[in-house]
Amino acid sequence: MSSAVRTRRSRPGRPRHVPAVDDTLSPRDQILDASARLFVGRGFANTSTREIADAVGIRQASLYYHYAGKEEILGELLSRTVRPTLDQIEKIEDIAAESGWAAALYALVMIDSKTLVDAPHNSGLLAICPDVTSLEMFKPYRSTLRDLCAAYERFGRAVASVPYVSGVRLEHEVSIVVRYRAEGDVVSVRDRHVIAAGVLRACGATREEIEIAAAVSWAELLEDE
Repeated sequence: MSSAVRTRRSRPGRPRHVPAVDDTLSPRDQILDASARLFVGRGFANTSTREIADAVGIRQASLYYHYAGKEEILGELLSRTVRPTLDQIEKIEDIAAESGWAAALYALVMIDSKTLVDAPHNSGLLAICPDVTSLEMFKPYRSTLRDLCAAYERFGRAVASVPYVSGVRLEHEVSIVVRYRAEGDVVSVRDRHVIAAGVLRACGATREEIEIAAAVSWAELLEDE
């Protein structure tokens, strides 16, 4: 072969992208899942919509078909750490009507802690990230969280034998789930029962009241676990 003829070297092709999300999810939920992983792992400010689209395995234009931008995605992720609990307040109040406020408060903690356990990639952690809390998009979440804290306060005061109950404090007792997950711990159902018992103790409930509340609320919620 003449030295003038150059041998064409084969170049490695671009690696085929393999989506890192569960392909059994709907397209919107795939986007949410990938976004949660990237926002929590890299930070909201450091994640672009292109990177989210690449993680899902779609075009960036396709992402904009589902969401106006990453701020809207963030808003939905934050909402999903609170809204599923608030949506069950009426059901929880039914437990109060039948079995008392201690059982209802216990049920509220069990439901709320499950909401945080189910949040993809521990997205509840986003609520304490400085690059998130300063955003305009954070305001609706803050308002929704206030509603949840108000529910905790209302339930807690109905149980309390102590002079003052703070709904914010009770909600913080439950949000320890986020910190556990951030440290790599798996939060089990048993762990959630321990948290619920702690919340009732903070309201002055006796050991017997806590045991009864646990049994009653667990019977009501078992089908949802």
